[in-house]
Amino acid sequence: MVEENLVIIGSGPAGLTAAIYAARANLKPLLITGNEFGGQIAITNEVENYPGFDSILGPDLTEKMRAQAERFGTRFEINEVTEVDFTHGSPFLVKTYSEEYRAKAVIVATGASAKRLGIPGENDFIGRGVSYCATCDGFFFRNKDVLVVGGGDSALQEGLFLTKFASRVRIVHRRDSLRAGELLKTRAAANEKIAYVLDTALEEIRGNGAVKEVVAKNIKTGETQTLDTDGVFVFIGHYPNTQLFEGQLAMDEQKFIITDQLRQTSVPGVFAAGEVQDPIFKQAVSSAGQGCEAAISAERWLAAHGVK
Repeated sequence: MVEENLVIIGSGPAGLTAAIYAARANLKPLLITGNEFGGQIAITNEVENYPGFDSILGPDLTEKMRAQAERFGTRFEINEVTEVDFTHGSPFLVKTYSEEYRAKAVIVATGASAKRLGIPGENDFIGRGVSYCATCDGFFFRNKDVLVVGGGDSALQEGLFLTKFASRVRIVHRRDSLRAGELLKTRAAANEKIAYVLDTALEEIRGNGAVKEVVAKNIKTGETQTLDTDGVFVFIGHYPNTQLFEGQLAMDEQKFIITDQLRQTSVPGVFAAGEVQDPIFKQAVSSAGQGCEAAISAERWLAAHGVK
């Protein structure tokens, strides 16, 4: 069993930033990447709202972070954590498919995953017309016609944001009424760019290199129709990637890990950063900041417990 000062679980902006700060503190951290290096930002085509870059591809941004962390001494394991044991205090057990570690401190940065429609064509067009982040990708749909799938607060919030760019935003919802709050519904109703396609669910996304149309089915009548569109934004919710930590770390009712202002979890020596504990902001830059906080807190916690 390998002993480590600090193990970071997750390779999105939170995990990579934590790695940079921890490595600069000479902790020689080990970062276990998970099965999707870079997290959600890595599937974003272009990023224009990250400080320091006018425009950068999502994968390029995470690669720059990785290289910087590695330059300062972070070690990377391309693997997935299969089991942890935080119940007996530090050092903590962290197991992957091929190795077991005893970590004096752990930073959990496993992120959150957008719920997907699970229909044909969805995965094929991610980054080419299918998106789960209007803030990230809305600018690229200037004067385009887009669909927003969902009926809750996030769908209307993101739909309203998209009206800054798109020529038309159609809200597609499988029920005959929206679940969003009254204020959001009032704002959406007053926006001339927003239209509704209710009682409707998407069944397929089609295109040729980019999204061109969708097949939609009316839930009540069973009739199908083809809707031309330039993009499909899916906002049917996110779920934090916390299944691995259930029963060991305190979570809220949505299964987000609860942390204090130091990014400390309910277990001393275990910290969390990024969307795994952030149900509000959900941005690469805020996740990076939280990763920085978690690393600084972990370094101070380790120093207080005799790790120099």
